Amino acid sequence: MRDPEVLPADVGVLARPPRTGGATFIGDDAQLRVPASVTDLESFCEWVETDDVPEKGNIWWLRGEVWADMSKEQLFTHVDLKGAIFAVLYFLVKQNRLGRIFTDGARLTNPTADLSGKPDAMFLSEETLDSDRALLMEGAEAGYVEVVGIPDMVLEVVSTSSVKKDLVVLLDDYWLAGIAEYWVVDARGDQLRFDIFRRGPKGYRRTPKKHGWMKSVVFGKSFRLSVATDKAGRPDFTLEVR
Repeated sequence: MRDPEVLPADVGVLARPPRTGGATFIGDDAQLRVPASVTDLESFCEWVETDDVPEKGNIWWLRGEVWADMSKEQLFTHVDLKGAIFAVLYFLVKQNRLGRIFTDGARLTNPTADLSGKPDAMFLSEETLDSDRALLMEGAEAGYVEVVGIPDMVLEVVSTSSVKKDLVVLLDDYWLAGIAEYWVVDARGDQLRFDIFRRGPKGYRRTPKKHGWMKSVVFGKSFRLSVATDKAGRPDFTLEVR
């Protein structure tokens, strides 16, 4: 069940990969061509590992569609905000030996939801890592590069180009994938927005807040996100935990 408060206007780019010929997605100065051979999750995962796909960009497979955002990330309301949240969660996870948390360099693939992409962060508990819920996959050259299965938590920081993906499409797809918590942060407007969605039997439900604090069942802690300004008037984000 979608919460009507999180359904924005229809924005962003969603386009079906063609069955014949190629397609081009343009953002800033980058170009991306989707070959006709990309018709399902398996062929998409093979394609994104080729040299034809630039390292720059945010490229997803979302239930039969390729979503590609080749634009630059905003320094403060995306890059810095994402870092402020990850820094706190990384320390919490490491200090308490809760499992592993990864930034947006790691790809998540979930065949049940017909999904593959790079969340802004994802957490896998020790219990999940010890089970078959999520498998760490090695790349063609060396090392692990992908999580296949169900992480315990994912984070998305909303940008202007990702509103529909983050607040509509992934709200359904992450639930379908079986992910227990979906964290969504939006700092684009005058009011900072931070929500923790808990997975229910028919969809995600927003976690209630008390004085801005929300309880995460996954981490067993409460969190509050705030924003101040530095001496130059730039936003300065802080994730508190208790």
